[in-house]
Amino acid sequence: MKETRDLIQTHQSIRKYKQEEVSEEIVQDLIESARWAPSSHHVQAYTVIRVTDVEKRKALKEITGGQKWVEEAPLFLVFVADWHKHKVNNEKWDASFEMEETENVIVGAVDVALAAQNALLTARSYGLGGVMIGGIRNDLHEVANILDLPKHTFPVMGICLGYPDQDPGQKPRFPKEVVLHEDRYDGERITEGLEPYEQETSAYYERRTKGKRTAGWGENMAEYLNKPRRQQVTTFLKDQGFTLK
Repeated sequence: MKETRDLIQTHQSIRKYKQEEVSEEIVQDLIESARWAPSSHHVQAYTVIRVTDVEKRKALKEITGGQKWVEEAPLFLVFVADWHKHKVNNEKWDASFEMEETENVIVGAVDVALAAQNALLTARSYGLGGVMIGGIRNDLHEVANILDLPKHTFPVMGICLGYPDQDPGQKPRFPKEVVLHEDRYDGERITEGLEPYEQETSAYYERRTKGKRTAGWGENMAEYLNKPRRQQVTTFLKDQGFTLK
């Protein structure tokens, strides 16, 4: 129990790796763990694509904003929300295929997230480290082209994995008082918790960057959310058959 809890509670994003390959046995075990993630209504709406092609890695690195670890990591997986297999199955059973509701996008994204977390935790149990790559959504049309994704699929995230060659430390998380509410959403917990959390995260970034960054979580989030982000995602989803009714 302690080992499992420690794996969960000592997470840190690893972006630098030793030049050591991840064995095929481990890779297959990661996928085995992903397969056993919880899934709403047993739909299992995900597919995992291991990217080994050098040129594809380079292209994906550029799409993610030049994150060099996408190209350099010993193992790079892309987790895709996948309803295409369900379309094939419905055609087999001569059944209509209703994929217009926003609910299907949510279910697919949740299935992917659960499977990806299972894979990451299993990787860590082998001494690997990793980082989730949301930048895979910077240009979904191009990612779909690179990975030959059919209709009714969409990439959700990538994961870089390898044996760690750094120890960056953990970023402070929200205090439990902000996260856990009782019987109702308690807005006062948010108001009371943000300021001390701002001070804690500001001190963390100052230490990590040796004074080059001092903005805390709140200032960073205000900057992050003060402009539209990845506006092409909605267009891509509609192009893929999710009309978001």
